[in-house]
Amino acid sequence: MRAQFVLSEIGVGLRRNLTMTFAVIVSVALSLGLFGASLLMRDQVSTMKGYWYDKVNVSIFFCNKNDADSGANCAKGAATQQQKNDIKAELNRLPLVQNVQYESSDQAYQHYKEQFGDTPVAGLVTPDQLPESFRVKLKDPTKFAVIKSAFSERPGVQEVQDQRDTVEPLFNLLNGMNIAALVVMGLMLVVALMLIVNTVRVSAFSRRRETGIMRLVGASSFYIQMPFILEAAIAGLLGAAFACVLIVGGKYVLVNNWLAKKIQVINFIGWDSVAAVLPLVLLIGLLMPALAAFFALRKYLKV
Repeated sequence: MRAQFVLSEIGVGLRRNLTMTFAVIVSVALSLGLFGASLLMRDQVSTMKGYWYDKVNVSIFFCNKNDADSGANCAKGAATQQQKNDIKAELNRLPLVQNVQYESSDQAYQHYKEQFGDTPVAGLVTPDQLPESFRVKLKDPTKFAVIKSAFSERPGVQEVQDQRDTVEPLFNLLNGMNIAALVVMGLMLVVALMLIVNTVRVSAFSRRRETGIMRLVGASSFYIQMPFILEAAIAGLLGAAFACVLIVGGKYVLVNNWLAKKIQVINFIGWDSVAAVLPLVLLIGLLMPALAAFFALRKYLKV
């Protein structure tokens, strides 16, 4: 009987505040959708970092005949074969080095042509302008400073370059987008909480006579508050369910059917990451409105 009464009160409350309840559902759906997308973007950035940092190398570029005026290391012209052999031998002795690959000027030119294709800049460079290099694969890519300090001042070495610097701006951009999404999500959560509190206040005011009677006949505070709390929880859960639909739809349409086909060099996150986020979104969608309603009732439900 009590359960039937509570359910009937929930139905009455939802019908009386239908517009505000809809606004709560929409705001919760958008905020939690952004929250889930932010978590997935963080996982994507971590996955991309692990993938690309594993691919990038440290490049030791040697002086060529065109670099006599580019610095003290190249003052004597192109690097000699003995200098290259000494550097390779030292690299192979270092425990942090996984492997060393030699790239000639012709190979560098071929890679350059593959990168720029038929663009106008492709014809601006000739093979003799591109330096020979060692591509050094490190066991720990963060130890680049060790290689730089050991070889950047060596005769015959033009430059020691960490290829992580090439991809780092992309990760910084993605992290910035993630932070922006979190800020917007926070603002949307604040709006959702304000709507929940306002909805609870209006609902409590419109049913103040009924709650007053319930108090007079000996009903407990928790029993009186239960319909209001469940109303907010149901609205939040519906919003969270819509957020899950948005997240799954975004993964399927935006990532799988568009980005994955357009950008094939990126290893995008799988459905297991999405499945790990959805329960958290549902849990927050259920608990956040319920707690907001509980604390709001302590102020507005005084009978």
